[in-house]
Amino acid sequence: MRIRLLLVLVMALWGSAFASSKLAVHEVPHEVAGFLRFLIGTVVLVVVLRLPRLDPRETTRVAGLGLVGVFGYNVLFFLGLSLAPAADGSVIVPMTAPVITVLVLTVRDRVRPSGPRALGLAAAVTGGVVFFVGIPSSGGNRLLGDLVFLGAAACWACYTMLGAPILARLAAPTVTVYATAAGTVALGLFAAPALPDVAWSDLGVEFWLNQAYLGVLPTALAYVLYYRAVGQVGPATAATAMFLVPAFGLACAWVVLGETIEPMQAVGAGLMFVGAWLNTRKDTPREATPPPVQPVELASLPAQRDSNL
Repeated sequence: MRIRLLLVLVMALWGSAFASSKLAVHEVPHEVAGFLRFLIGTVVLVVVLRLPRLDPRETTRVAGLGLVGVFGYNVLFFLGLSLAPAADGSVIVPMTAPVITVLVLTVRDRVRPSGPRALGLAAAVTGGVVFFVGIPSSGGNRLLGDLVFLGAAACWACYTMLGAPILARLAAPTVTVYATAAGTVALGLFAAPALPDVAWSDLGVEFWLNQAYLGVLPTALAYVLYYRAVGQVGPATAATAMFLVPAFGLACAWVVLGETIEPMQAVGAGLMFVGAWLNTRKDTPREATPPPVQPVELASLPAQRDSNL
């Protein structure tokens, strides 16, 4: 129960990050916004957790994890935010990532999907098509941005799946510190060409408070808690909690940015939700029916000795 409550907190923080990150890309280029968020997050992680001991044999794996889940995901995440509304991203990423996770695990383990999961996959794909068809005709950049969000969801699914076996050997804080640091270095190299073009003196207090919030809570704290959950309840169950993100994300996008999604997109989002839920729910086996109890004739029972009475 405690882990599941922590997952709810993580999803609330991540839901708020869509609107907060959208505010950031209004002020600076998207690659700079992503780098600043994770630079602050990495500094906080190192200060709080210091540098836990990492087996040199695990260095490459953990660094690769950071390149996928921190660098790859956030390059696409912030690029998507620069092209499409935060409300779209708050639906696409958390809805498609769990489906991708379960689908890849199913193919990898060569498990034939059950009827509900096959139906869920069809519903998720149909919902995705409806969601994209519902994009306003004037939203050329919005369509491109939503496709970029799909790429971000794929990166997050890989981050979740690749992290599970590593978390079986290493503590979640250790993995998070080094993976985040590796991804941040890559984000810094990617953002370097755009850094001189930023008018740093024009960035106000609100911008830096927003960056501090993004770096400390949705990044440093949420990443540690999420990987702790993956290590304890598994990648599929942890990914299922992402169904909560759209509720928080859409609420924050509406309150902070005044964004909404179109009615047709809402229908598609509903189908995606059903599909994702069906694909990540545990299949409940039918309850076994106990064999009938055969009556026993009293006469067939062996006689009891007086000493046993």
